[in-house]
Order: sequence, then structure tokens, then C-alpha cells
Amino acid sequence: MTGQDPSPAPTQAVPTPPPSSFPIVGIGASAGGLAAIEAFFSGMPADVDPGMAFVLVQHLDPDHKSILTELIQRTTRMQVSEVKDGMPVQPNCVYIIPPNRDMAFLNGTLQLLEPAAPRGHRLPIDFLFRSLALDQHEHAIGIVLSGTGSDGTLGVRAIKIDGGMVMVQSPASCEFDGMPQSALATGLVDYELPPAEMAPQLIAYVTHAFGHPPQSATVAEPHTENALKKIFVLLRSQTGHDFSQYKPNTIYRRIERRMAVHQIDGIGGYVKYLQQTPVEVQALFNDLLIGVTNFFRDPDAFAVLESQVIPKLFEGKPAGSAVRVWCAGCSTGEEAYSIAILLQERLETLKVSYRVQVFATDIDSRAIAVARAGLYPGSIADDISPERLARFFTAEPDGSAYRIHKNIRDLLVFSEQDVIKDPPFSKLDLISCRNLLIYLGPELQKKLISLFHYALQPGGVLFLGTSETAGEAGGLFAVLQRKAKIYQRKEDFQGAQRAALGRFLPPLTDQDITRPVAPGKGAQLPKLSLRELTEQTLLQQVAPVAALVNGHGDILYLHGRTGLYLEPAPGEAGINNILKMAREGLRRDLTTTLHKAATSRDTVRASGVRVKTNGHFTLVNLSICPVAGGPAAALESPLFLVMLEKAPDANAAESKSPPAPATLPAISAAGGSDKLRSDASAQIAELNEELQAKEEYLHAANEELETTNEELKSSNEEMQSVNEELQSTNEELETSKEEMQSINEELSTVNTELQTKVSDLSRANNDMNNLLAGTGIGTIFVDHALRILRFTPAASQIINLILSDVGRPVAHIVSNMVGYNTLVEDLQAVLKTLIPKEVEVQTTDAKTYTLRILPYRTLDNVIEGAVITFVEITEVKRTRAALHKTNELLRLAVVVRDAHDAITVQDLSGRIIAWNPGAERLYGWSELEALQMNVRTRIPAELQEEALAQVHLLSQAQTLAPYPTRRLTKDGRVLNVLLTATALLDEAGQVYAIATTERPSDDPVAKG
Repeated sequence: MTGQDPSPAPTQAVPTPPPSSFPIVGIGASAGGLAAIEAFFSGMPADVDPGMAFVLVQHLDPDHKSILTELIQRTTRMQVSEVKDGMPVQPNCVYIIPPNRDMAFLNGTLQLLEPAAPRGHRLPIDFLFRSLALDQHEHAIGIVLSGTGSDGTLGVRAIKIDGGMVMVQSPASCEFDGMPQSALATGLVDYELPPAEMAPQLIAYVTHAFGHPPQSATVAEPHTENALKKIFVLLRSQTGHDFSQYKPNTIYRRIERRMAVHQIDGIGGYVKYLQQTPVEVQALFNDLLIGVTNFFRDPDAFAVLESQVIPKLFEGKPAGSAVRVWCAGCSTGEEAYSIAILLQERLETLKVSYRVQVFATDIDSRAIAVARAGLYPGSIADDISPERLARFFTAEPDGSAYRIHKNIRDLLVFSEQDVIKDPPFSKLDLISCRNLLIYLGPELQKKLISLFHYALQPGGVLFLGTSETAGEAGGLFAVLQRKAKIYQRKEDFQGAQRAALGRFLPPLTDQDITRPVAPGKGAQLPKLSLRELTEQTLLQQVAPVAALVNGHGDILYLHGRTGLYLEPAPGEAGINNILKMAREGLRRDLTTTLHKAATSRDTVRASGVRVKTNGHFTLVNLSICPVAGGPAAALESPLFLVMLEKAPDANAAESKSPPAPATLPAISAAGGSDKLRSDASAQIAELNEELQAKEEYLHAANEELETTNEELKSSNEEMQSVNEELQSTNEELETSKEEMQSINEELSTVNTELQTKVSDLSRANNDMNNLLAGTGIGTIFVDHALRILRFTPAASQIINLILSDVGRPVAHIVSNMVGYNTLVEDLQAVLKTLIPKEVEVQTTDAKTYTLRILPYRTLDNVIEGAVITFVEITEVKRTRAALHKTNELLRLAVVVRDAHDAITVQDLSGRIIAWNPGAERLYGWSELEALQMNVRTRIPAELQEEALAQVHLLSQAQTLAPYPTRRLTKDGRVLNVLLTATALLDEAGQVYAIATTERPSDDPVAKG
């Protein structure tokens, strides 16, 4: 892009790229996505073609035909069609996924597949985005709209890995923000916008990224290279990480993509933008750290790791020992957890206790935070077998994610680490560093391979990505499985002393010592004790006195009587050093000879060494030879056998003579001069020989000092590694502390909620008790065995219940019911048939109740017993009887009302208390007027005495036969009537009123 003219304005038509290079936009939506889709396409220019293709995936009902094609066609001028299998993708077209199908890209065509996952677990958006990224690389664009769950999250990561661009609907504009929030949590989203604003931004990006001719600038150009160095300086100053040794083309592609996001022309302009915008430096850093990972990535390679490597990590290790693994560049932790799962499965198979430690590190703090949480989207189900998913993961309540089990999480320690500059871990059995080396330059790759060799134990295994190799470090690693990129550590003999982890050997005894054999290095050698090893070598060298030492002279075993030379007791000597224990005259030659033997790995001899023993000198022949086989074969330095043999007498005459005195005695003149010259020459020769020996000793001491310095340097590196490990563990503990604090806060919240619920439940229980008691309805709850569970106070008046009767069978309780003894049978019948039963019962206190028996149903419609209720109906029965009487009286009242005769009622004083309509018609007074009159008003004066006599007779409960008489009307007329009078009696049999029936009569009245 360097040196190109500014891109055209977003409102102009985008030049249509060749069919093989136009951008393809994958759009994923779910619940609430229809409105967002319509808003997105409505924002597209109405007068120009966008120059890209759109492929839409929405979660559809598999059993119903979709009308999405028709709905979208209303909002865009582009052609909208439902996808058919194998349909090629053309620019300026919209393609809609059909129901009940998964859709993928292959060579620019859309392929439809039957969904493999059951309904509710399908992730069609991830499926599309992944294939889109693999097929279109930087031409892939992903857009995530409204929806629930996490579908699309893994697809977003795949698009970003291959250099594509990602847009996400802003959660505030979503109807359901689950999918957008999950995508935003990856930190890989380029644009977060409402749907209506996405279209202009998308066209601007495509115009800048794909609207120009292919760029001719390369990283090798001087100005581009200088700009890259400036970018590396800005990254290092703000993030502390150096990317200068990464592959330049990889870095440049990421930078070009960031330039396209911000529509910046020229890398120089981007450098200025970085200087002015520190946030962009972090964004570029995040883009450079996109992790390519998922669970059990490259299944074939993990199958080889599971079957051939994991079992050998435990071979030869005693129970309780540690198996240490380092996952360098672990990203979000998927591969680290995958290896931990394999180790856990192996532990379960072995049924032996081992300590498994998996150290997982990465430069990206965000990725480490995700890995520590151990919470992954539901789409990981595509990468993990259902058995492992069920055993090692727990689904979240909403089903949108899975959380790793605690027993797997406890195996891992996650730490933020820059593998380039931070100290490594050490004494490791396995290192997994997959798809990190492909981004690094050759020199940095070589450095890391050497670093991994140092960190691994002898025979340790290195697991690389399918596109990576150990390269030129063939002398450090042997190929175990070429296709799976699995290598085994070899011994680095040239750098053995430098990489030594300790000076002393492990404690060795003359008990059986087994040579450790690294995986894949052949069968185990026979067990040999140190004594047998020493004696076998002595038999080959025929040495009577000997000591087995290491390269530093530490004594492991003594053979024979060594008192003339070392003065130790026979047998084991711990870590005593032979150089410090050597007698006078032996130390110098012993040091020089041992150094020569350690350097040449061959037998070295020194003859006629003068050793001072008990006041005189003994001539000794010294031989040091390497020891082949035995425990030393697996160590950084070999063992040596020091053999001391007294020189024969024949050698004594030729051996070195004692030094000549300082002053020479007088000699005769004849031949004195020759004698003096001879003695001086011999003495000079001896001094020269001694000086040469001193020089060799000094040289050996210097080399030993250098070796010691190298060992100290190596020890320092080891301490740095241990310090880094402790720091990682401390960081992990701090994270665990924060997690525990968070869990405690959550538990406190839950506890508060539970206390509130308990309080509410207690209040509801009190309300229920008061409600049941206040209703006055006797209620008894029984279970299937007819045992009493609960009862109300009113029930104790019918059945003699007390609080201690709870739990007793209802049949054992005495009741106050009269004539009803089939309660138990009725209860059993209701529980069997589930048909309610109702019976009317009476108690000994003359009260009547309605007994109802109903099944006890839970909220889940499960029968758990029966409910007995007693509703008192005593007053109801009384009211019913009174109502019956009233009905009878009512019928009589109807007769009185509808009768043609005049029917009246008067009390004993003559006051009228009843007056029917017949009386109104006959006499003319209304009922209201009549009720205020006395009967004397209606009787003519001459007949009133007779009327009083009739009343007297009726008061004696006599009944008078009908007789004729006269009565007055309202208008003053006198009527002849036939009157029937009847006395009305109360409950005591006393007359309280007189009822009369009167009708007109044509017969004249005989009497007054």
C-alpha cells in the first residue's frame, strides 16, 4: 500500500475486483436479528453496487420454510437468493442459508451439509465463518448481529487469524446481546457499530483494502524496513516486547490490515498514527498475538502424543514423583488443557499416584486470563468427543458455555511470560510449543530450540506444530515421529558441562542401581552395583589399589588398601574428594592426569610419581581410565577409575633422584669439572621437567576454573528458571486468591438470598397456619401410608389430635364422629382411584360436618398423599329446615293472596294484622289502610256485642262454623257475608290471633 494515492470516497462505487478476489461478507444473526439485518441492508448505497458478496446465516426453525429471502429483498437492490448446494458466489449478491442445513465455503462455492449436531447444539455461524476464513483468507469479513449464546465467537477468531476483518453490532442496539458480547470478549473485533452504521464503514474498509491495484512494495525496501523498525521501537517501549526478530512478512501483513481498518495510506503515515495514538499500539500488539488454537488441534498429532509419548513420560518414575510439562505460547489454554486431559486419563489408567505439573505461558495477558477462567463457548463441542466433554467439562446453566472441571484445572499453572527474554522452566519431561516458531526468524528459532533443549530432562520430548521443525538442531533432538513433529532430547556432549544442573551425583551405594533409560532409547541395561563395576574394570586393568571417581575427583568407591596414598578407610567414602585426600607429591600429578583423562576420554598414565609416605618417598605408577557402562552413562560427565601401583625396584634406579645440595663439595681437579657439568645438567633437566609439570598443573587448574565458572553460570540460569517458576506459581496463587475472594462474595450473596428466602418461607408458613386456623375448616394431611403429616386446630374437635400425633397412622386416633367408621377405607379408595369422596357426618356434640377426601398433588402433579377436610354445616342444616318451613308458608301466602274470598287476620284486641287482595276488592280499603284499622270499624254497631262474644269463644281455641253476618264497606254500605273464623295458636298452644274468611251472601242475616 505504500506510495499509493488516497482511496476514493466511500460514497463512490467500489471497483469490482476479479471474481477470485472480491471480499465476501459472512453475516451471522439469531434472536432479534431480523431487524438488524434489515437495518444493515437498508444502509447500503441505493445507486451503486458494493462490489462484494454477502452470505447470511441465521438460526432458523428446521421444520418451517423460511421467508427471509423475501423480507431481505425488500431492503436491497442486490439479488437475494436461497442457497442451493454447490452454488458459486458472485459479487453484488446476497445468499441466504436454507433451514436445517449447515453451510460452508469451498473454492468460492457454497456447500450445504446435513447438520451433525442435534437441534439446540448447532453452531452454523461458526461453521460458516471458519470455512470462509480457510477459503478466502484476508478477503473474509465477518459480521455478528443480535442473538443469544456464543455462536460466531470461534469463527471470529478464525477470520482474524487469516487476516480478515470483523464487525459486531453494538450491544446497546441489540434486542439480544449474547452473541455480540461473546464476540467482543475475544478482543479481536475491529468495529463495534449499530447495524445502520455498518454499511458505510464496511464500504470504506473494502474501498481502501481491495480498491487499489496490488502493491509492489515489499518489506525489503529501505523505507519500509525503516518504518518497521520504528514500529518495533514503539511496540517495545509501550508493551515491553520485541518483535524485531519475528518474520517481517507476517508482521507486515498484520500492519497492512490495521492500516486498512483506519484507511491510512502508506506505512509512514501509520507510524505517525501510532505515535499519536497509544491505543492503536495496543491494538496492533493484540493483532500480532492472535492465537491459533483449539482443543485437540490436529487430532492425528494428538493421537500420536496420546499413544506413544504420554505413556513413556511415566515409565521408570517411582510413585509420587513429578511429571512436568511446559506449554509455551499457550494462548487461551485449549492445548494446555488438552495435554492435561491426556495426562489425567493416563493417571487413571495407571492407578498410581504421580504429581503432574503443567506450566502454561503466553505473552498475551488477555489470553492468560481466559485460560485461567477455564470457561469456553459451547462451540468447543465440535472439537471434543462427547465422552471427554461429559467427563472433564460442566455446562453452564444457560448451555452457552462449558467450564473445565476443577481436577483438570488444578493440574495447570498459567503465567504471563515472554519466552524470548524470560528464563525458562527446567527439568521438564515434555515441552509443547505449537505454531509459535512459524512466526519467528531463523536466529530466534535456533535460540528457542537450544532453550528447549536446556529446559528438558535427558530423554525429554518436544512437541511442535505441523508446520514447524527442530531445524538445524539435529544434534540436540532426535525425531520420534516426523509427521506429528515429535522430537526427543539428545545429549549435548559439547556443551555438557555448561548445561550441567549440579556438580554432584545422586547418592549411590553398592545396592542395585538401575541405569535410567529415556523413552525410545532401547532396552534397560542389566543392574550393576558400584562394587561389581569397579571390580570388572580392575580385572581389565590388573590394578591392586583403585578409586572410582567422577570428573571432579569426588570418590564414589574405594578398592584395596589406599592408606599409602590417601589414608582413607576401605569402603564407601561419601563425597570425599581424592584430590584433597592425596598425600604429598601425588596431588599435582593426580590433578593433571585426571584433567587429561576427562578431556581426552582415554586412559592416561604417569610413571615414577614420588609420594611421601611415613617419612620417606615411594615411587608410584598412576593410571586413570574412563569407566564404560553403569550409572554414569546417563549423566553429564563420566566416571573414572584411578589406579595406584607401587613401581618395581628396577624402576627405582632410573627414577628421579633427590635434589642436589645447594653447595657442591670439593672435588679433585682431574675430572672434577666433568662431574660438575654432569650433575648440573641432570639437575637442570629435573627442574625443567618439574617446571613443565607445574605448567601442566596450572593449565589444568585454569581449565577447571573455567569449568567451574560455566557451572556457576549454568546454576545461575537454573536459579533464574526456578525463580520464574516460583513467580508463576505465586501469580497463580494470587489469581486463585482473587477467585476464592470472588467465590466468597458470590457465596455471601447467595447466603443473603437464601436467608431472605428462609424469612419469606417462614412468613408464608405463618400466614398459612393462620389462614388454615382462621378458616375454621378442620384439615388433616396424610401420606401414602395414611400417616398424619399436619393438621389444623379445628380438626382436633372432630378427631382427638395432639401435636405428638404427627407421624402416627390416622387409624390409631379416636374420633368423635357418630355412625361413621369407614375413614381408612375411604382414604385408601381415594388414593387408589384419585376420585374425591364427600360424606356428611355428625359428632357427639350434635354438630354436623361435610367430610371431603381429596388427593394431595404437588406442583409437579405428583400424588403424595391425601387431604381430609371437615366443614361444619350445622347452621346450614338449621337454615335449610327454616327455609323449608318458610317455603311452606310462602305457598300458603300465595293461596291467601290469590283467593277470591276476603281473608283477614286480627289480634285479640281486634287490630287488623293481615288483609288480602280479596278483602280489598270486597270492602274497598287498601291493605295499608286496613292495617291501621280495628275490626270494630267494619262491624255495624248493633252487631259488635255479638262479635265480641265470638272472639271470646275463639280465645278458648274453639272453632266456629261458617255463619252469616253483616259488614261495612269503605263507602258505608252494609254487605251480607258468610264468615268463617279460626283461632291461630302459637307453639305453646295459646291463641294469639283470629283468621276470618268472608264472602258475599245473598241470604239476609237473621240476627243483628
